Amino acid sequence: MDLYTQTTQQIKITVKPAPIPENSDPERSVFAFSYTIRIENTGEEVVQLLERHWIIRSAESQIAEVIGPGVVGLQPILKGRETFEYTSGAVIHDPVGSMEGSYTFSGADGRRFRVTIPRFDLIYEMVLH
Repeated sequence: MDLYTQTTQQIKITVKPAPIPENSDPERSVFAFSYTIRIENTGEEVVQLLERHWIIRSAESQIAEVIGPGVVGLQPILKGRETFEYTSGAVIHDPVGSMEGSYTFSGADGRRFRVTIPRFDLIYEMVLH
């Protein structure tokens, strides 16, 4: 699968999605995906990831909107030039979908700012017999 990258206010987000065949059941319209996200602070300011906001689509229909604190139970602090990487997953009901969203960060001075998570495709390649 492809890599998707976007930089907002010196925070670079790179996403690598991948299907999980062993957790999928195409006959029941269950398509599982993992996605690995690398968050890179390309600036010098210390920042903290406070919140995530996801929009998940199956085909072109929105099936979920997720808003919550941090990622994978953490609210990581990134010093200048530091990175944080995590892997999570999603299940959709069609072989093609997408995800996109944003992270809310806090700067060293307490100001909050939003960082875009680029829209990325979830594609489960079906094998026809």
